Amino acid sequence: MITVPIDYTKRPAAAATPPVSLSKVSLTKAAPTVSLTKQGSASGVLRVNLNWNAKPATGGGIFRKPAPGVDLDLGCLYEYTDGSKGVVQALGNAFTDRHSFGRNPICRLDGDDRSGAVSQGENLFVDLAQAQAVRRILIFTFIYQGVPNWAEARAVVTVFPASGPEIEVLLDDADDRASMCAIVMLENTGSDLSVRREVRYIQGGHKKMDEAYGWGMRWEAGRK
Repeated sequence: MITVPIDYTKRPAAAATPPVSLSKVSLTKAAPTVSLTKQGSASGVLRVNLNWNAKPATGGGIFRKPAPGVDLDLGCLYEYTDGSKGVVQALGNAFTDRHSFGRNPICRLDGDDRSGAVSQGENLFVDLAQAQAVRRILIFTFIYQGVPNWAEARAVVTVFPASGPEIEVLLDDADDRASMCAIVMLENTGSDLSVRREVRYIQGGHKKMDEAYGWGMRWEAGRK
C-alpha cells in the first residue's frame, strides 16, 4: 500500500454551517428531550419562565386593532415518589406545593402577572436539591382571562437550570379551541432527570389535562 502525505494547503473549504449555541437548547418535535443529568444541570434551583404578548391584535394591515387582553397563568402538576400529587398555580392561591419533603417547597410560583406587561413574566421554581423526591412535574399554562388566541399571544417558555444552557420551548401549532396547554414534562427515572417538550393543547381545562396524563386527582372550581 502506498501512502502519501496530506497536503493541507489544497483541502477544499468546508461548507458554512450555522453556529451551535452553547447557551440555549430549543426543544422541537424532532428533538423533544434534553437530559439535565447528562449535561450536568440536575442540581440547584431550576427556574421556568413564561412570557407572552398580553395585547394581541385583530384584523390585517392598517386595520389591525387591539383585541381583548389575554391573561396567561403558569403552573404545574407534581407527583412525588411517595405518591403525593398536587398543583401549583395562582388559581386557588396554591403558590407552593403542599407535600414537600424538606422545610422548603420543591415547587413554588413567584407571583401572578395579570397584565403580561411585567418584563420577567411569571416564574416557577423547582428545587433540584430534592430531585430524588420527584417522579414527574408537568409544566402548563392556561388562559385565565381573554379569548384563546395562542398564535397572537406568542407565548414562550424558557427553562433556566442553575448551570448549563437554558432550554426554550415555543408554544406553536396553536389550537384556539383550547384554553390550556401542557408545555414540558420534568421526569425523574432514578438514573436520569430530563425535560421533554409536550406543547399539547387541552380542551376542557384542568380535569381534561389530568385525564390526558393520568394524574388521578379530583378537581373543583377555583378563583384568584
